[in-house]
Amino acid sequence: MRIVVAVGGNALLRRGETPDAAIQEKHVQAAADALAPLARRHRLIVTHGNGPQVGLLALENAGDPALTAPYPFDVLGAQTQGMIGYWLAQALHNRAGLPAAAMLTRTLVRADDPALRQPAKFIGPVYDEETARRLAGRNGWQVRRDGSAWRRVVPSPEPADVVELPLIRLIADSGTTVVCGGGGGVPVVSDADGQLHGVEAVVDKDLTAALLASALHADALLLLTDVAAVEDGHGTATARPIRHAHPADLRARTFPAGSMGLKVDAACWFVESGGALAAIGRLEQAAAVLAGRAGTTVSPVPPAGRG
Repeated sequence: MRIVVAVGGNALLRRGETPDAAIQEKHVQAAADALAPLARRHRLIVTHGNGPQVGLLALENAGDPALTAPYPFDVLGAQTQGMIGYWLAQALHNRAGLPAAAMLTRTLVRADDPALRQPAKFIGPVYDEETARRLAGRNGWQVRRDGSAWRRVVPSPEPADVVELPLIRLIADSGTTVVCGGGGGVPVVSDADGQLHGVEAVVDKDLTAALLASALHADALLLLTDVAAVEDGHGTATARPIRHAHPADLRARTFPAGSMGLKVDAACWFVESGGALAAIGRLEQAAAVLAGRAGTTVSPVPPAGRG
């Protein structure tokens, strides 16, 4: 099987953790352990989030007195792709003995996408409201509540195409696990002459993963994070996990925007576009999520009973 796997950025750096390299590498090694059984049996294309990491770089840039202006987000996205891609490829080699290659990936977005003018993607660390508003005022950020905390938000246009798609297909067909599309890919737009230019945004990696999975005719799309399953009534006393669902069932429900809502959208879009299986669940349960023994499975076949 050909499987596209999206690993959440928060699974590589947990909330409240110090963003040290050693801590993140430890999580990456655990991710490699979870993915190894799948990589030995299937052809994997692995994408990863970068929200905490790109937010940290942006924060450092904003306060660096050596810079006359912070680096733009396309450059920061490329930097995090290199860092996390290197860690993942090395961990898959060292801990699983698997050939893996990390590829810098650009994602084409539309220059007229309204999302470029409506920041909504959470990045960086969490803050209390007072700190968030102080940083926003000092650095010209936009901030928004994320659960019980506050975080910075940036534009997040929808992915339209992946520039390196033919190369990803070629490497995957060789039997090498490809790490690509990190952070949703470096966002670029095409001008009238066909020249590509980076834009100040962060693409959602789950939507890029769904696009990759569809374009590569993948057999499955796995969206792996730090939550056990999609929940009906999330955040309420009656919340319960949804184990199996048809896209129409999920589309009829409401999920938190910017987090689980995007994962649900990506899973539904892949299945609606002809994909056989999408699933959302914990990274450490990757094999069980693929097998339908854990997480939430989304398929074109309606379940016998809802949930």
